Amino acid sequence: MILARFRRNSQARIIHTLYGAIVAQARSVTFYADYRVPDTVEGRFDLIVLHLVLLLHRLGHRVEAGRGLGQDLGQELGQELGQELGQELFDAFCRDLDANLREMGTGDLAVPKRMRAFAEAFYGRQAAYLAALDAADQRVFEKALARNIFPAGNDVGAAQLARYARAAVTGLDAQDDGALMGGEVVFPSPEDFVHERTST
Repeated sequence: MILARFRRNSQARIIHTLYGAIVAQARSVTFYADYRVPDTVEGRFDLIVLHLVLLLHRLGHRVEAGRGLGQDLGQELGQELGQELGQELFDAFCRDLDANLREMGTGDLAVPKRMRAFAEAFYGRQAAYLAALDAADQRVFEKALARNIFPAGNDVGAAQLARYARAAVTGLDAQDDGALMGGEVVFPSPEDFVHERTST
């Protein structure tokens, strides 16, 4: 019983650390000052969603915990652990949204309706981003980001954000599985993509 409680507490700390890293990265000033992501509730929400989708993509596609059990069983266990961690990250995201709505004065009766709208927005963006990442034409991802994050128009910002996000996918894929499952995650520096421009 004590061990079970310890594991729950340890898992909670891992989720808190991973979600904290997502929020901290989404708050990077460069996104708003240089990429020109709208510095609004919606803009901040969209950057959290983007980083959450990127990390969930990593957890769902390439976690290999339990390798000592044999390759097939190890991969199956790793995928299960990654999906469990991903679900808990999404739950943390929902709790954060709920708390923020209440802090902003949203009434108890209105919170469920707003949460449903946020969930629909998340799932729609997740589907669009994952499909765009798999597309052969890199402009598909730029267009998805432009549509969701730059509704007023900003082709340069969307192109920079797309390159940043693709670099994040590559970097996340290269990160050690054990470290990631232990709560360590590293995103690229958004400053590295500020002066890049799309090729013509």
